[in-house]
Amino acid sequence: MPVSNFLEKIFGKTAQLIVLEYLLNNKDTDTYLSGIAAETGLSHSTVSRVIEPLLDMHIIKETPLGKQIRVFKLNQENELTKYLLKINSDLKNMLNHGGDKR
Repeated sequence: MPVSNFLEKIFGKTAQLIVLEYLLNNKDTDTYLSGIAAETGLSHSTVSRVIEPLLDMHIIKETPLGKQIRVFKLNQENELTKYLLKINSDLKNMLNHGGDKR
């Protein structure tokens, strides 16, 4: 199973989840909006729309570069983000080892 869809397997496929999981899996990377769109296969406008709630919750942070360029990065200092990173890591480990086979 590709590393990029563990959360999707459990919670279903939504644009916001796709963007969140991409950012969780690239936590140390500054990423342009267009880069997120290209990597996830989502449209630029969709990424722009679904990234706003993540910004509002401080899960990600934005760094403006110039007047129109926006760069995003996971806010690893945020407690909710730390929890999401742990969940993502735990799910990867569990699903890579067959999960709970009761």
